[in-house]
Amino acid sequence: MGIVIAVLNQKGGVGKTTTAINVGANIAKAGHSVLLVDFDPQGNATSGLGILKNEVSATSLDVLFNREPLEKAVLETAVQNLYVVPANENLATAEMELVAELGREHKLKHALVNATHDYVFIDCPPSLGLLTINALTAADYLLIPVQSEYYALEGLGQLLGVMQKVRAGLNPNLELLGVTVTMYDGRTSLSEQVHAELKKHFGDKLFKTIIPRNVKLAEAPSHGVPVSEHDKWSKGARAYKQLAKEIMRHV
Repeated sequence: MGIVIAVLNQKGGVGKTTTAINVGANIAKAGHSVLLVDFDPQGNATSGLGILKNEVSATSLDVLFNREPLEKAVLETAVQNLYVVPANENLATAEMELVAELGREHKLKHALVNATHDYVFIDCPPSLGLLTINALTAADYLLIPVQSEYYALEGLGQLLGVMQKVRAGLNPNLELLGVTVTMYDGRTSLSEQVHAELKKHFGDKLFKTIIPRNVKLAEAPSHGVPVSEHDKWSKGARAYKQLAKEIMRHV
């Protein structure tokens, strides 16, 4: 198995899935084999890659509970070298099912052990429940997208606390890959203030690349493709290409 990166922020609407899709797509376009595991019951990474989430034969839920082998759930996407394990609302039952399982925190790690891809991105649910704990236990790195808005820092302490607990008890190899600023609006002083605050808290763990608010980024999921396929010259596409380069250098 290659490098496993969990993309997580328990706050919804911060560009988590957009980041997972577009970083993964750019790393795939750089020639690496990339697997995106949709681990969010909303299934936005699945539909954002043009897959009808309720018409798939196997999902991340089936893989998690060993009902289907990983390779049966892996689907091709419109981007060469980018593959996805889809999810749909059925994954919402996993939290309850996991409670009764032995070794419940390690289920995803065991499910991914035969992955042959260079990079595995896990698009986590916006919560800190058992699905997220499974993702962090399986991951080498944690990538946190943070929206450049007023409540950006709220909850980050709790998220980092959970990461430390996972490191202490379940996965000592887990590292913070970094924090990336999303939905940045250079016309507002608030965005700059949030960026400065994140720089103060995270130092060199804050990625230099800033993801701007961008219409093409918002449009791309409705076309079922990453923004690089929708409009590769847009600000959003260029920013995610730069972020992918930064991430590849870091790991």
